[in-house]
Amino acid sequence: MKKISVSVTTYNEQGSIKELHSRLTAVFTQKLAHYDYEIIFIDNHSADNTRAIIEEVAAGDLKVKAIFNAGNYGQGRSNFHGIITAHGDCVISMAGDLQDPPEAIPAMVAHWEQGHRVVAGVKTSSKENKLMYAFRHFYYSFMEKFADIHHIPHFTLFGLYDAAFVTMLRGLNDPNPYLKGLVAEYGGDVALVEYTQDKRQTGKSSYNFLRLYDIAMLSITSCTRSVVRFATIFSFLGALLAFLFGLSLLVYKLIAPHAFIGTASVIVVISFIGALQLSFIGLIAEYIMNINSKQIKKPLVMEERRINFDIDNEENGTV
Repeated sequence: MKKISVSVTTYNEQGSIKELHSRLTAVFTQKLAHYDYEIIFIDNHSADNTRAIIEEVAAGDLKVKAIFNAGNYGQGRSNFHGIITAHGDCVISMAGDLQDPPEAIPAMVAHWEQGHRVVAGVKTSSKENKLMYAFRHFYYSFMEKFADIHHIPHFTLFGLYDAAFVTMLRGLNDPNPYLKGLVAEYGGDVALVEYTQDKRQTGKSSYNFLRLYDIAMLSITSCTRSVVRFATIFSFLGALLAFLFGLSLLVYKLIAPHAFIGTASVIVVISFIGALQLSFIGLIAEYIMNINSKQIKKPLVMEERRINFDIDNEENGTV
């Protein structure tokens, strides 16, 4: 019997854990009854009662496992750790806030059985803030034009990953992985399952502007070279225009020695070029920080403890 692992990332999700567990259990017992399954909650150091509720659910259902991180390491790293920790024939990755519908899992499994190594959940619409959805749409359009690899629009990492793909992820040893880029580059013929993203049921999203900016910079520095090349070309053109402007002023002064040439225009040009230089230096610094983080070889997360993982060892006779 094939085994499906479900990796659920949580952070302050106390109001959604029990409902999510109930809906996942219903999907596997009613629509995927011919598969074995496990549900792995990986909690990113929640500050509310999320951990206590997960422990309660795990005590009543041995198919539920948990990893409690010793700190908040960011949703991306925690999610990646959950995926590579699971050892099912495939791994379903989803968030714990009920925005990713468990009812889409049977369609993903059907595509997987047809031979797809990765099945991506794609949002066709969202019940969340329309302005945020529009910003995300702009981001995906930007990545589609400038990234070296094809990105899947509105793919939030809710999807299915075959065990062979997960094995490849384990071998990366990357402390700050960009999973969307890895899916785009190594996922092969990725199947798509469309869904409507539900509204967040409880709590408040931890994705503020700075976190979204961090993710955007990770994607740009991991998957694009054209942006830096554009910066180089634009800086060169800016320098050329400044040179031509200065030359024209010199010629004008030679032709009309007594003419007054104000310094305001010169200051404007210098300020413009200086601002460009600082912007591009900042962009290059983002690339350097990304390279540096990968060279340090930090662990993805530091685990505080695990729940119910010893059950597999007992079944295999290794305890």
